[in-house]
Amino acid sequence: MITFLLIVNLITFGAFGFDKWQARKHQWRISENTLLGLSLLGGVVGAALGMILFHHKVSKKSFLVKFFIVVLIDVVLLYRFIRH
Repeated sequence: MITFLLIVNLITFGAFGFDKWQARKHQWRISENTLLGLSLLGGVVGAALGMILFHHKVSKKSFLVKFFIVVLIDVVLLYRFIRH
């Protein structure tokens, strides 16, 4: 489980960095649904770090609301996983 979370967070962090890089070059982008999906899989820490370090998606309120919902879902799932 720890290995999976580490890998998914590294991938998610990289996806946020790559998407920001592509945005600066005005080229093909990773969809918000993909970024949120990676976060939902357990990559919320990588996503949050990517958002902060790359200054990516931090001013887009609609994305932040969706991201917050994903974080809440992940917290509930983690809590349920730990309890059982």
